[in-house]
Amino acid sequence: MASEIERADDPTLLRNPPLTDALQTQDMAAIAFALRHGPTVVPLATGAPDADRSEEDRSEPWVYRASPTDEPVLLLFSDARFRPPAVPAAAGAGSPAWLRAYLDAHASEIGAVFLDFAGPHPLRATPADLIAALDA
Repeated sequence: MASEIERADDPTLLRNPPLTDALQTQDMAAIAFALRHGPTVVPLATGAPDADRSEEDRSEPWVYRASPTDEPVLLLFSDARFRPPAVPAAAGAGSPAWLRAYLDAHASEIGAVFLDFAGPHPLRATPADLIAALDA
């Protein structure tokens, strides 16, 4: 599953313009289309290669734990430029197949998914919402 995240040497070049445009208008059909047909920028839990960790381990998405509930929140971006400094700089491009498989495997653990949570046009969804969009 994690092998479908394409790691980027320069994460600032990662983007999905149709997703950015769809989030701007909050057009759910366009958001679903963009998720099905383009990559999603995924912050990675660890960026630097480490001899003790496999490539798969180094390509796991970073999951935020929201206080005070400690609810796991998956943060995704339409453009790496929208990633705030508090989010790890290491990022990759998650394919639609990767996103669908990840959500399917972790839907019961993830409380919410935020797209571009720091703006300019954030969207909060449940894993089930995104699975439905990917399957439409």
